[in-house]
Order: sequence, then C-alpha cells, then structure tokens
Amino acid sequence: MYLFDYSQSISSNSNPIHTRSIGGRIVGSVWWFFTLIIISSYTANLAAFLTVERMVTPINSADDLVKQTEVEYGTLRFSSTEEFFKRSKINVYARMWEFMNSRKHVFVPSYEEGIRKVRESKGKYAFLMESTKNDYINERQPCDTMKVGRNLDAKGYGVATPLGSNLRDQLNLAVLSLKEKGDLARLENKWWFDRSECRNGDTKESSQNELTLSNVAGCFYILIGGLVLAMVVALLEFCYKARVEAVRSKMTLCEAMARKVRVSITGAGDADRGRQQYFLPTEPLVSSEGLCEQVNYHTMV
Repeated sequence: MYLFDYSQSISSNSNPIHTRSIGGRIVGSVWWFFTLIIISSYTANLAAFLTVERMVTPINSADDLVKQTEVEYGTLRFSSTEEFFKRSKINVYARMWEFMNSRKHVFVPSYEEGIRKVRESKGKYAFLMESTKNDYINERQPCDTMKVGRNLDAKGYGVATPLGSNLRDQLNLAVLSLKEKGDLARLENKWWFDRSECRNGDTKESSQNELTLSNVAGCFYILIGGLVLAMVVALLEFCYKARVEAVRSKMTLCEAMARKVRVSITGAGDADRGRQQYFLPTEPLVSSEGLCEQVNYHTMV
C-alpha cells in the first residue's frame, strides 16, 4: 500500500524588510546623506560656539569695564571726554574716573596715539573717544578696531549766531527739515559707511559667523533633487514592470498598469501570490501487490 502525503507548511519570513526598488533606495540614500550633513553641521557649529564662549570674555558696556582690571581704558587728556568723567555723578562713570586717574599712563596726548595704543595692546586697552571719530576710524584701514557698546553720553552740536539774529530761526527750521527728511542720516552714511575701506569680508559682528540657512542650502537642494530623481526612476520602473507583466499575461499595457496600481493600493495581489494550492488526482492507483487503493491527498493553502 502506498500512502501519498503532500502536506506542506509555509513559514513566515523572519528577515527584516529591505527596499528592493531602485527609487526607494535612492530616497533612503539621499535622506540619510541629508541627515548626516545636518547633524554634522549642527554639532560643529555648537562646538565652535561653546569654544568661543569659553575663550572670550565679552566687554559690551561700561559696567563690564568697571567689573574687571585686566583691560585698561583711558581717554584723550584735557578733552571733553575726560571732563565728562571727571564731573560725572553717576556711580559707574565715577568709578571709571577713579581707575583712570590712578593710572596716569592711560591718558594719551592725541587721538592718533590712543588709536595706536589700542592696536598695539592686543585687546588689553580700550580708548574712550567721541562716537563720530570712533565710527570714522573703524571704517578705515587696517580695519582692526571696533566700537563696543552704546554711547556713554550724548551731546548736540549747534550753529552759533549773534544774539537776536534773524538767522537763528531759519537755521533751526533748516536743520529740523534735514533731519525729518533723512538727509542728515544719508550724508552720514555717504561719508562714513558708503566710503568704508573695510569691505573685504572681514566681519566685526560675531553674529556673522553663525550658521544660517544659506550655509546648508546645498543639502536641501540635494534632498529635493534626490526625491525628484527617485520619482522619475520609480515611474520608469513601474512602466517597465507593467510592460513585462503585459507580455507575460497577454494583455494590453494599460490593463497591466491598472492591475499593478490596484495591487499596490489594495495589496490583494501579494496575498494571492503567496497562496498556492496543490491538488492530487483522486483516481485509484494500483500497488505492486495489485491492490486498489484510494490516494490520500491533502490540499495545502
């Protein structure tokens, strides 16, 4: 007696899911490249920022100057700035005058001497001067000085006229008109900043060194280009496989495409493809002893 048993079990695949299409692999590769660059740029910028914060002790105001003694500061001797500190009743400015008065060498006889001392001190000396002269010097070569903090005191300039002169009101109105129209600001920009000698990319603001979106724009361009390329490759792959399916199943290309789209959306085709049935004939077979036996068969799903 012969016994035929065609029972078979289907085990589930325990291997991880991997992208098999070329378009999917392009998307994955471009995305991981984009992520790597963004993380690397952020880490490098953060490390540089923390390093600069540890190395540089910023002095942004008069209060910062008063709280330390490493950086000396002075002004032009017998100038209006020296007179301002000498007569000031504000605690901060009074303490600054005491510091300068106790170190006579911080006073200089001329602006040129004070500017030269600033450049040769390597950050250990600050020169207090009028803001107009300060702005002009900072825009001249060799572009190695900068203005720190806001103005300590504000004083206006006037045009002197004889007592009771009729020109006084006309001059006042003319100056107010120039100020309201922005002509004074335009003239200041023209002679101070528009003709600056410091335009060679030497930044004076630390914010210029921060990482901006324009610095990493190339990564976004690569990401967008990779996505477009992946879509084109996926479309070509879809058309190619639809054509192969049409030739194999003897149907039109449109029908093959519609079928693949339906399978992609519903997923019914994958389940039907994994389900196979085996049928054995039920007619009797004769063994070697000549006995007639009925075949024992099983249907496997």
